[in-house]
Amino acid sequence: MSVYTEINQLEMQGILKQYNLGSLKSFQGISAGIENSNFFVDTDQGRFVLTIFERMQEDELPYFMNLMQHLSAQGIPCPKVQIQVSGGMIFDFLDKKGCIISCLEGQTLESLNQQQLESAGRMLAALHNAGSNFKEDHVNPTGLIWMQETTQQVLPLLNERYGQSTVDLLQEELAMQQNLDVSDVPAGLIHADYFVDNILVSANEVSGVIDFYYACDDLYVYDLAIAANALALQCAEDDAQRLKSFVDAYQNVRVLSNKEKGLLAMMLRRAALRFWVSRLYDAFFPREGAMIHIKDPEEYREKLLLLRQQDLSC
Repeated sequence: MSVYTEINQLEMQGILKQYNLGSLKSFQGISAGIENSNFFVDTDQGRFVLTIFERMQEDELPYFMNLMQHLSAQGIPCPKVQIQVSGGMIFDFLDKKGCIISCLEGQTLESLNQQQLESAGRMLAALHNAGSNFKEDHVNPTGLIWMQETTQQVLPLLNERYGQSTVDLLQEELAMQQNLDVSDVPAGLIHADYFVDNILVSANEVSGVIDFYYACDDLYVYDLAIAANALALQCAEDDAQRLKSFVDAYQNVRVLSNKEKGLLAMMLRRAALRFWVSRLYDAFFPREGAMIHIKDPEEYREKLLLLRQQDLSC
């Protein structure tokens, strides 16, 4: 979440007139995250989150709206899309599209303790189970083809700023991932961005999951790896135990197949590569905006190096 598109009070009131959400009391931009423009909106009926979509095309949006409604109906604590007076879920603002969703209970944390980490593992597995009967499909927009294309864009600046050894690391890992056999591995709906700032916690339990705008179809074990890297791996002495606790908690709800277990170490590396590449791109080619939060790519280079040196997946 960030703010690239600014909204004034009259414009916000105009948007709210399309809904039965009460009168505007206040609103403020949300700086965390990197993809869309987001605002907390307080009315006399409660707090909501308004999102302006900065990159996605109009024909992509119904998938995400329908997905959140589906998961919510399946018992996953995710935002509910607010319905307009007209019956629609998407509004127009300038030349962009937007939506309003419910604001969930709980708070985001800087990191998760043991109990919170295990709760997050169980919730991710429950999300995978709940999404297994979602009828719509969406190809992963940041899969290996995207990684290859984006790598080509960042390599010149990567060499200039970090040197040939870093370029070699990126190219070698990408080549290994492209040659990896992932046939017959369980796949379906994944969150693909299950980071600490997309998890709400209340009383040491996950009370909400937000930001489904990277959701897509891919390997469940890859999504588990994305989450494990983000939530459990801290480049610290207890990394192996934290990773094991997270994976064990996940398997309390959904048991991994033998092939998934065998692929987990490489999926941890693939997930580290994916976020290293995307953060490099955002750092090298930043977008203009009123409030922008650019995440440090070095975090995921270090995680990739650690995962290449040690198998922490057991």
